[in-house]
Parts: sequence; C-alpha cells; structure tokens
Amino acid sequence: MAVTLRLMRFGKRKQPFYRIVALDKRKKRDGAYIENIGTYNPFLEDKNIDIVKERFEYWQQKGAQISEGLKRLLSNPKRIDFK
Repeated sequence: MAVTLRLMRFGKRKQPFYRIVALDKRKKRDGAYIENIGTYNPFLEDKNIDIVKERFEYWQQKGAQISEGLKRLLSNPKRIDFK
C-alpha cells in the first residue's frame, strides 16, 4: 500500500482548516484516512502548523510520500510547532 502525507480540508466556505493525514495514495482528498498526525490553520499568523513529530517521522521511515502542498508548507520552519 502506497501511503501519502497530505492535507485534508475542513471548515466552512472561505474559512478553511486542514488536517495533516496519512492515507492510501489511491483515496480521495477527503476520503477515509489511516491516521491524523497534525493540523494547519491558515488564519493564525505564526506557529499555524501543529504536527506530532514521532508519527510524522514514523510515516517517513515507512516510505510515505509527502504531497506538494504539504512540502510547500513545511519549507518554512518558523510556522511549525512539533508536539
């Protein structure tokens, strides 16, 4: 099974809130996921990405691919708050 780490959209119209999830690559963006490993709130100014570091590293070691959107968010370490 190919696992991808990607963003899953929640929230009201024009007020998005995202979960960072591990899911099967063949599933839809908002389909069933394997594990929730963090959140991203674009309306907060700083530290708006919360990630459980142990689970993120676990999925990377298992060979999970990171989506383009999540790579772009993780490129700025000032925004990330590891738990």
